[in-house]
Amino acid sequence: MSLEMFFQHFFNALTLGSLYALIAIGYTMVYGVLRLINFAHGDILMVGAYFVFFGTFAFGWPWGVSAIAAVCGASLLGVLVERVAYRPLREAPRISALISAIAVSFFIESLAVVVFTGQPRPVLQPDWLISEWQWGRVHILKLTAFVPVMTAVLVAALLYILYRTKPGLAMRAISKDIETTRLMGVRVDNIIAFTFAVGSALAAASGIMWALRYPQVHPYMGIMPGLKAFVAAVVGGIGSVQGAVIGGVILGFVEIMSIAFFPELSGYRDAFAFIILVLVLVFKPTGLLGENLKEKI
Repeated sequence: MSLEMFFQHFFNALTLGSLYALIAIGYTMVYGVLRLINFAHGDILMVGAYFVFFGTFAFGWPWGVSAIAAVCGASLLGVLVERVAYRPLREAPRISALISAIAVSFFIESLAVVVFTGQPRPVLQPDWLISEWQWGRVHILKLTAFVPVMTAVLVAALLYILYRTKPGLAMRAISKDIETTRLMGVRVDNIIAFTFAVGSALAAASGIMWALRYPQVHPYMGIMPGLKAFVAAVVGGIGSVQGAVIGGVILGFVEIMSIAFFPELSGYRDAFAFIILVLVLVFKPTGLLGENLKEKI
């Protein structure tokens, strides 16, 4: 492989890994607070992409306005999902909440098919994102640089919220002991809803960028990215934001570079993520930065 091709694949891997990282953060935030895997997270990604589609094509809004509206709409959807599907099961066994999460995922997908139809739809790509830089034989879309930069900005904003604000302090306290935090006067339900809002906003942002990278939307577009991002969260250490970022980047590089060096394995591209998941669960179940937490049945 030439040096030019290596850099081409490097930037593609960094872009894909950044998208996985952003999605994985939503999984790890909810798990850190509730010890719950929100399997509807990938579907909120899909809804965010559809919001942008309808904002630009149906309402004629500028792309930036549509993106902001999509993030806000997805945040409200995340809060609604938490209020309807998860909060009534707060004291129920974990298996009940897990079943509810899977049911919500299927419901959102089926509702999207009914409302949006199952036909894939094209996505408006702003001209300033689809132009490219060229160095020799290396062609880099501005979108390829935009995704990692935007991911870094959003992760930095999230870390600021977590470690420099009172809601962030409350989120970290709930992740350690929800009952003690409640006794200290924290409105736990409000903080959990805030966690879902932030996680859903990140899912919408990743869905918007995913639709720009692969320019179409359809009701099942969130399934595979959601599953792979879940793998990334487990690899990095479920419950750790930094671990989710590291896991996402690792997964992106493994997926792209394995195909770059072994093109004959391109048909098994999706399998690499789940092979990594099995290996991590066997040899380091807590992931790279995860903690060994006791679970309640």
